[in-house]
Amino acid sequence: MKFDEIPGLNHLKNHLKTTVERGRIAHAQLFVGEHGYGTLPTAVAFASEIISRNLSGEAKRICQTKIEELNHPDLHFVYPVNTNDEIKSNPVSKDFFSYWRNFVKEQPYGELYHWLKELGIEKKQGNINVREAAEIMKAISLKSYEGTAKIMIIWCADKMNAATSNKLLKLIEEPPKDTYFILITNAEDQILQTIKSRCQKISFPPLSEEQIASYLINQHQMGKEEALQIAAQADGNLSKALELLDNESDNQVFEQLFITWVRSAFRAKGNKSVVHDLSLWANTLAKENRETQMRFIHFSIQFFRQALLKNYSADSLVFMKTYDEKFKFDKFAEFIHGNNIQPIFEALEEAHYHIQRNANAKIVFTDLSMQLTRFIHKK
Repeated sequence: MKFDEIPGLNHLKNHLKTTVERGRIAHAQLFVGEHGYGTLPTAVAFASEIISRNLSGEAKRICQTKIEELNHPDLHFVYPVNTNDEIKSNPVSKDFFSYWRNFVKEQPYGELYHWLKELGIEKKQGNINVREAAEIMKAISLKSYEGTAKIMIIWCADKMNAATSNKLLKLIEEPPKDTYFILITNAEDQILQTIKSRCQKISFPPLSEEQIASYLINQHQMGKEEALQIAAQADGNLSKALELLDNESDNQVFEQLFITWVRSAFRAKGNKSVVHDLSLWANTLAKENRETQMRFIHFSIQFFRQALLKNYSADSLVFMKTYDEKFKFDKFAEFIHGNNIQPIFEALEEAHYHIQRNANAKIVFTDLSMQLTRFIHKK
């Protein structure tokens, strides 16, 4: 991955290049932003600039090619893992590196859910456990192959548990000479303050619709109109845009869950028996892993937002097309308006907050359903 292959982020890319050119690279940096904003591709491109900075000509080209192939001995990665059919105990990142290389090449803007799916453990939680700290120390202690720099990229650094974070504190604060840490997260508040305080933070903004559309046109040979339509739905997140291209994505499953949910909420007014249906619905969603639950909440927020726009005749901004032909989106939109959209959003955001913090999902989604039965009928 090279900087010029990454859409948007021009000011960030120029800043990172300048720090390399001036030899003022922070020893630990925290890249904060949704994965679909380009945090991982930027980290790899930045690592390439650092490692190859003292090389030239053919030697520089070979070095950068190795990094693009994720095959350079001075570039190390850590990422959330768990046991699967191959690794049944004590998993660490290096056990899954062949999967990781394939994932980064195929889905450089992918979410944690996509990575866990690559491993066949999408119903489990990925984590960076304390054994990983020992592996990091071992990798960092090795002599640099190129003699220039060693880079440790920790993807989804928020998945480090407290024990892992505490073991790495000293190393991140005072790494060996020419050793650099790049931590990547889309959940900054889940990282220990002691880790954050030792890193230089770089916040990644959403991509513009034009940048996403241009990427889709150039990389996926899409027509301009279709690309712009998808970009408008992606909320600045290239990962979401790419999911919309995939007819086999979870959006169809999420849509059916959503429709079942709102239909039950409509029927619940004055009908106590429907509470049982909402409880069953909450139980179904509670069986999914946390990443899937949070992605469903994001899907729901987008669905309600589109319904609000439709109700207020902002048709140029409405791109929602449902798979279920029996579901009348126009009729549903009439119930979403200025008096109930804010409490609906707040309830969804609160549910997301609690799920992210490992609250009991059955209780969270049951409570969310009870709130929706009130808000959906609000005049």
